[in-house]
Amino acid sequence: MIEYENKLKEYIIHNSIEADHIHFEDICHSVQEAADAAGATPDDLVKNICMVDDKGNLIVAIVKGEDRVSTSRVGKALKIDRPRIATENEILEKSGYPCGGVPSFGYTATFIVDPKVMDKDYIYTGGGSEYSLVRIKSDNLTQANEGLVMRVRK
Repeated sequence: MIEYENKLKEYIIHNSIEADHIHFEDICHSVQEAADAAGATPDDLVKNICMVDDKGNLIVAIVKGEDRVSTSRVGKALKIDRPRIATENEILEKSGYPCGGVPSFGYTATFIVDPKVMDKDYIYTGGGSEYSLVRIKSDNLTQANEGLVMRVRK
């Protein structure tokens, strides 16, 4: 898992992204586990929901930790048929990161950031593995992933 964390850290440095990569001893796969590990609240975390369109392209909907993604809203936002949730194998293949550690930037995808994410100055997102997170300003996040800010939560 360290290889994925190192890949993300190199991406952050190489692209001059203002963000802090944090490795934890405890697993932080779920929103609550991640909040506990970071000494934050679930409201400070985001989830990256990976989907695939009918052409096999990766779409990542970024929502606050307590929210759920509406695939129909994602489809409408992108003016495409409703995408499907990606499998664990597809997530690793298309993002280069394992499920549970997928960051909100650093690979080829269409990123959609829910507006509620932008309400926070700083957010925590996947850090490459289930044992790491990235702390980043929400404005820096949308610069790093060139994400569209559109409502995609249920």
